[in-house]
Amino acid sequence: MKKYFVIGNPINHSLSPKLHNYWLRENNIDAIYGKRKIDEKNLQSIISEVKEKKINGINVTVPFKKLVIPYLDKLSQEAEQTQSVNTIILTNDNLVGHNTDIAGFTKAIKDLNFNIEGKKIFILGAGGVVPSIIFALNKMNVSKIIISNRTKKKAEDLKSQFHNLEILDWGDINDFDVIINATSLGLNKEAIDLDFSKFSNNKLFYDVIYNPVETNFLKEGKKLGNKTENGKLMFIYQALEAFKLWHGIEPQINSNILKILNND
Repeated sequence: MKKYFVIGNPINHSLSPKLHNYWLRENNIDAIYGKRKIDEKNLQSIISEVKEKKINGINVTVPFKKLVIPYLDKLSQEAEQTQSVNTIILTNDNLVGHNTDIAGFTKAIKDLNFNIEGKKIFILGAGGVVPSIIFALNKMNVSKIIISNRTKKKAEDLKSQFHNLEILDWGDINDFDVIINATSLGLNKEAIDLDFSKFSNNKLFYDVIYNPVETNFLKEGKKLGNKTENGKLMFIYQALEAFKLWHGIEPQINSNILKILNND
C-alpha cells in the first residue's frame, strides 16, 4: 500500500486526508493519506523517506513551503519562480518539488466569475502561500498588489522577489478592490484588528483559510456589504493537481466532496 502525507505545523485543521482518501477510494487506488505535525528539525528525515520509497508523496503546508527546498533535487518551473513547494514526488530517483497552489488559486478565482484583471489587490500576510498568489495575480494582469505583514521584513523580502509590490505597515490600509487574508489569523477564530468600514462595499474579501468555513475576517466583510469567499475551492483545486502528479488521474470534483468537507 502506498503512503502519502501532508506535513505542517499546525496541521490539525487540514482536511487534506479527507479529500485525498475519498479520491483514492473512488479511483480504487491502494493507498492511504495521513497528516503529520512536525518541527523543522524533522524535515530532512521525513523527506528522505520519499527518497527511500517509504513514503510515496508529500504535501507541504505552513511553515515549510520554502524550508523544504534545500532537501530537494529539482524544482518545477513554478516552484522555482515562487520559491514555494507544496507537493513532493520522486521522479527518476530525483526528489522534485512542485507548486500546485498557483493553479489552485487561479482556478478558484475564475470560478467566482469575478473579473480580477486591472484590479487593486491588498494581501495580508507574506508567508506560506503568498508567493503563489502573487505569481497567479501577475498572470491575471491585476493593476497593483499591495502587501502588509506583521513582520515587515518578510514583506520586504517578497519585494526583492516580486519587484512590483507595494509594502504597507501593518495597520495601514489603502483602497483596494480585492483583499486577501493569507495570514493564519482566523484558524483559531481570531479577529484581524483592522478597520475596513471606511471603504465602499462591493469589494471581494477572500480568505485562504477554509476551516473554519467563515472566519471573522469574512464575517466582517459580509457585514459591510462585500462579496466573500473562503479558500475551500483553492484547497480542492491544488489537491486535484497534486493527485494528478502522484497518480496520473484527474479526480472528480462533485457535491459529495463539498459535503464531506463541510461536515467537518
